[in-house]
Amino acid sequence: MELLPKSAYEAPVPELYPVRQAFDPAHVEDIEAAVRAEFARPEIAQRIRPGVKTALLAGSRGIANIDRIVRASVDALKALGADPVIIPAMGSHGGATAEGQIEVLAGYGITENAMGCPVESSMEVVQTGCVGDVKIYADKNAAACGAIIPIGRVKAHTDFKGPIESGLCKMLSIGIGKHVGCTSLHKLGFENFHWLIPEAAAVNIANLPVIFGLAVIENAYEQTYRIEAVEAEKIREREPELLKIANANLPGLPFETIDLLIVEQLGKDISGCGMDPNVTGRTWCGLLPGFTGPAIKRILVTGLTERTHGNATGLGYADLTTRAVLDELDWHTTAINAISSGNPMSGKVPCVVEDEKEGILVTVSSTPGIDRANPRIVKIRSTLELTEFEVSEALLPEVRRNPRMTII
Repeated sequence: MELLPKSAYEAPVPELYPVRQAFDPAHVEDIEAAVRAEFARPEIAQRIRPGVKTALLAGSRGIANIDRIVRASVDALKALGADPVIIPAMGSHGGATAEGQIEVLAGYGITENAMGCPVESSMEVVQTGCVGDVKIYADKNAAACGAIIPIGRVKAHTDFKGPIESGLCKMLSIGIGKHVGCTSLHKLGFENFHWLIPEAAAVNIANLPVIFGLAVIENAYEQTYRIEAVEAEKIREREPELLKIANANLPGLPFETIDLLIVEQLGKDISGCGMDPNVTGRTWCGLLPGFTGPAIKRILVTGLTERTHGNATGLGYADLTTRAVLDELDWHTTAINAISSGNPMSGKVPCVVEDEKEGILVTVSSTPGIDRANPRIVKIRSTLELTEFEVSEALLPEVRRNPRMTII
């Protein structure tokens, strides 16, 4: 059934022009060599003991080269005589099931055959301590190991700001805590995460055999920019410094205002919110604090990533979505993730349009303050992929004035 008067569908849809945005291209050329070099550092190598079952924690985020990084870590541990095992550390993701979390890792190429070691997945946890009245938990299999090494990407978080956001501490608190631990921490709300995550991580570092963490930073091209092993007792001190490096490489959309942002893919592998608020500015409580990006009037989501496995958490931050997204959406998985994160709004479904064309027409005809004859439209693959995107004619003058952008 049509959403607009028939005459509205006769209006032409603005043509979109491909644009390329340039960033610092520096990146790690040899992933395996970089991992070996970190494991070979004397202060790191001496922490790895022969014959000890050593857990490598792998999460649900779409980290560039994560399969190569994990495999190189497995090989490095074996070379030093350790007995590696991979354990999913992703809170309630994967439908909050052991099988679902194995499936998430497999989507990144992290399987027993590909990695050359077991993958042990369980939702069972043990309590490791408390932060005030908040109970802290850890994966039972990981806690039973003789050593633990989290592997995680350090980056800006999607819902709060602080010296420590997404990275090793988050993996050592929420990720390793599985569904029970994730829910326990989220009950306090994102407004407390700037202090809660470091404190929760400190509990697990103190009470679990965490020997070091392997931090990963990416550049704006989604390439591995840095791989660094951080001793367990230095993680809370080093992670704020790594976050500054990550933020310096954070891409964005260089426009003051956008009438309609079309996002072709939303997913948990893209961001915890499906769409990174550091790009869109949208969070559960309104505009992301300190956001300096464009004022975006409407967001249209037209698809989900394959690796999100139907989890559409974050769709509630969009204004419009398509019928195709509803067909891909796993309602149960989305609800579990949204509820366990303490943010049911992120699992809401916005107004549904038939397709991208109808979404553009609906936006143009219903949004105040838009130049209907010349709307400012940007179309991106995802909030992770901002080196190439499309813009409408209204934005071409700004593209031409920006030395970092070129029309393809």
